[in-house]
Amino acid sequence: MKIAIGIDIGGTNTVVGVIDENGSVLNKIKIKTKSQKSAKLFFKLLYEKINDLTKDFSDFELLGIGIGAPNGNHFTGEIISPPNLNWPTIHVPSIFKKYTDLKIILTNDANSAALGEKKFGIASKIKNFVLITLGTGLGSGIFVNNRLVYGNRGFGGEMGHISINPKGRKCNCGKLGCLEMYVSAKGITETVKKFKNSQPDNQLINELLYNASLKGINGNVSGRLIDKAYDNGDPVAIKIYDYTAKKLGYSLSQVATLLEPEAFIFYGGISYAGDRILIPTKKYFNQNLIPFQRAKIKLLLSGLSDGNAGILGAASLIFNETN
Repeated sequence: MKIAIGIDIGGTNTVVGVIDENGSVLNKIKIKTKSQKSAKLFFKLLYEKINDLTKDFSDFELLGIGIGAPNGNHFTGEIISPPNLNWPTIHVPSIFKKYTDLKIILTNDANSAALGEKKFGIASKIKNFVLITLGTGLGSGIFVNNRLVYGNRGFGGEMGHISINPKGRKCNCGKLGCLEMYVSAKGITETVKKFKNSQPDNQLINELLYNASLKGINGNVSGRLIDKAYDNGDPVAIKIYDYTAKKLGYSLSQVATLLEPEAFIFYGGISYAGDRILIPTKKYFNQNLIPFQRAKIKLLLSGLSDGNAGILGAASLIFNETN
């Protein structure tokens, strides 16, 4: 049987998986992306984990290693100054060549998740869709007529860096008002801080910010705590998700006006909030659409299990190339 390694590098966690041609995850592991002092040490650790994961599959044909990473450029093989990781620009195939002769293919992490959803998830029969990753930041992968859109130099589809307020929050990319500064784990954290200015004694706000502070200087608020408070009818939790949904729904409507996809598909940590955020997002989305588009474009949650879209998509880079 043929297998491939799929690696999904996120701003917080990295998932490494052994994938077969049918999309079965035979083995996987999760590690902290910032667990090493440098990018080179991190990739050395990754290769050690790959060796550990593949020990039981020596009778299988290992075709290569596919990687999805923030600011990963499919054309050049470089991860270019990823804003949430504080890495320099690195050429990934060159690093891995020190350890292996296997084929190495890199793409953007959101593109990787979109590839996984297309090959193995609910988008297998959808020709035109936008997959949005909602994690530490916000990424997007765009399929038009069954083809992934890379753009001229490999940086197409950066929905997270569409500015929704030219005088808004400063993003790590250097711009102001980027969507991911409102709709992501760090974006919601900034929203909670904003709400504290008008409600300094609110119990939920203070609990969220205290727990975030325990994670370090860049710690984000807990989505699970917000979900629990939301389910108990807490007005601040409801306000947090409504504020986030308003920003997301408006932005989706702008992309829909340009691309008219059949569906937007959501994947990643924040999407686990489910209808808590999806229902208000649909409301604001349809409010801002051209009237004849309303209720014609679906908003869906990923059909792939926790943490698997990215590694499945990364592995599919290898399978697609070798087939």
